[in-house]
Amino acid sequence: MPPPSELELSRRAWRRHRARRSTLVALVSTLVFALVAYLVVTHAPGWPRVRATFFSPSVAAESLPDIAAGLWLNLQVLVVGGLLVLVVGLLVAVVRTVRGPAFTPLRIVATAYVDLFRGIPLIIVLYLVGFGLPALRLEGVPTSPFVLGTVAIVLTYSAYVAEVFRAGIESVHPSQRAAARSLGLTHRQSMRIVVLPQALRTVTPALLNDFVALQKDVGLISVLGAVDAVRSAQIAVGQTFNFTPYVVAGLLFVLLAVPCARVADAVSARARRRQQSGGLL
Repeated sequence: MPPPSELELSRRAWRRHRARRSTLVALVSTLVFALVAYLVVTHAPGWPRVRATFFSPSVAAESLPDIAAGLWLNLQVLVVGGLLVLVVGLLVAVVRTVRGPAFTPLRIVATAYVDLFRGIPLIIVLYLVGFGLPALRLEGVPTSPFVLGTVAIVLTYSAYVAEVFRAGIESVHPSQRAAARSLGLTHRQSMRIVVLPQALRTVTPALLNDFVALQKDVGLISVLGAVDAVRSAQIAVGQTFNFTPYVVAGLLFVLLAVPCARVADAVSARARRRQQSGGLL
C-alpha cells in the first residue's frame, strides 16, 4: 500500500481533533447536567423521606444477597430463552421466505404466528401460558414457573426475531441466489452457504438490541410465582415496608444490560464504518 498523501494525513488529524473536542464537550455537558439534577433532587422538600424509603443503605445491604440469588434464575431464563429464540426465530423466518405453492400452508401458519405474538403483550402471554397450560391437567405438561416463563418468552420474542431474520434474508440481492443455483447448489445449500451468512452479518446489531430488551423482560416471570430478582425484591419490600430492594433489583438489571448494550453499539458502529469505508478515501 502506498503511504497516505498529505491531504489524507491532514484529514485524519482533523478527525482526531474533532473527536477529542466532541468527547470533551460531551463530558463537560454530562457533568453539568448531573450536578444540576443532583442539586434539584437533593434540595426538594421531600428528599429526606424519599432517601429513607428508596435509598436506605442498610436495607440494600440486607436484601442484596437474596436479590442476587434471584437474579441467577433470571440469567438461566435469559441464556436458555435466548438460544431457543434464535433457533425458533430463524426457522420461522426461513419458512416465511420459502417459495412455492406447496409451502403456502406453512407460510400462512408462520405469518399468523408472527402477527399473533407480536400483537399480544408479553405479560398476557405469561398469564396464558403460565396459568392456562397447567389448568389443562395434561400428562407431561410442566408446572415449573421457570419452564412456563421461558416458553412464554420464547413464543413472544421468536416472533420479533423472526422478522429481523426475514429482513436480513430478503436484503440479500436475488443475484446471490441465482449465482448459487447456477453453480449447482440446491435451495437448501444456497440458503445455508450463501444467503444466511450474509443475512446474519446484516442483522447482528438488531439481534443484539433484541437481546438487551430480553434481559429486562425476563424479570416478568415473577408474575408466575418464580422467585427471581424481582420477586425477591417484592418479598423484601413486604418485610421491611421499604422500597429500596426495588432499586437494588433495578441496578442489578442495569449492570447486566449495560455491557451488552455497549457491545451492540460497538457492533453497529463497526458495521456502519464498514459500509462507509468507501467514502473516506
